[in-house]
Amino acid sequence: MSIQGRLLSTEDLKEIERLIRLNPTWHRTRLSRELCELWKWQTPTGQLKDMACRTMLLKLHRRGLIELPPRQGSSFNHRRGASFQPVLHDTQPIEGPLSSLRPLRLVLADRGPQKDLWLTLLKGYHYLGLSTRVGKNISYLALDSLDRPVGAFLFGAAAWKAADRDRYIGWTPDQRKEHLDLVVNNNRFLIPPWVRVPHLASHVLALAARRLSADWQSKYGHELVLLETFVEQNRFEGTCYKAANWIRVGQTTGRTRNDRAHTLKTPIKSIYLYPLHRSFRRALTSKHLE
Repeated sequence: MSIQGRLLSTEDLKEIERLIRLNPTWHRTRLSRELCELWKWQTPTGQLKDMACRTMLLKLHRRGLIELPPRQGSSFNHRRGASFQPVLHDTQPIEGPLSSLRPLRLVLADRGPQKDLWLTLLKGYHYLGLSTRVGKNISYLALDSLDRPVGAFLFGAAAWKAADRDRYIGWTPDQRKEHLDLVVNNNRFLIPPWVRVPHLASHVLALAARRLSADWQSKYGHELVLLETFVEQNRFEGTCYKAANWIRVGQTTGRTRNDRAHTLKTPIKSIYLYPLHRSFRRALTSKHLE
C-alpha cells in the first residue's frame, strides 16, 4: 500500500511492529523519529520527515494494521490551536485603483506578529478557515504602501493525485512519486472582505509566483517548478488566476481519496497550474532538475 507517498510492504509493517514490541517505553514521537532514521526518510536538506512518518503511523493504527502506544498528552496542534488569540486589526474599507496601494510587497508570515495577523485573517475570513499547517509550507502576508494587510497566502504540499493535472504534466505514477515535491499547492488565498481594489488579487498572485521558488529553496533546500490550485466551481470563477496567467487544465472528479465505495461527494474544483520553470515537464519526468 502507499501512504504519505511511501510504498509499504509486508516486511515494512513487520519492521514497525518489531520496533514497537522491542521498545515498549517509546512514545509515538520517538517511534516516528527512529523509523525515519532507520529508513533514511528525510528531505534533500537532511531533515527527518517526522511529520509525514507520524501521519503514516496514525493511518496504519486507525486501519488496525499496527497498535501504537497510547498518546502522552494532547497533540501539539491541539495545544497550538487552543492558545491562539485573534489579533486586533483595522477593517476600515480599502478601495480605489491599484496604483493607490503601490508599492505592494509580500512578507513571510511564519513567526511573530505577522504570523498572528496571518492566522487571524485566514481563520476569521476564509470560507474554509484554517486548522493547522502540516508538512512543508510557506505563508505570506500582502501589505500595501501603508503596511495595511490586503492579502494572505498559504502554499503547501501538492495533491497526491489529480487526473487532469497528471495528464497535463505527462508523468508516470513513479515519476509523480519521485518529483511531487517540485510542485506546490496554493492551499489558501484571501483578499479581506473590506478590501475592494480591482486587479489586486492577480497582482499579488504574480508577486507570490516571482519569489516563491527562491523562498522555498532557502527554507527547504530545493527549487519548485510548478504551482497548482483547486478552485470550487460553485463558488468562484477563477478570474484572478486567469488574469495572473495560470492555466486551467481540467477539474476534479468530485470524489475524495477515501471514497472507495464511490459514495462520498465533494465540490467539483477547477484545476489551475502555473509553471515556474520553462522546462517544467522535463524536470518532472527526469531524474534531475536542469
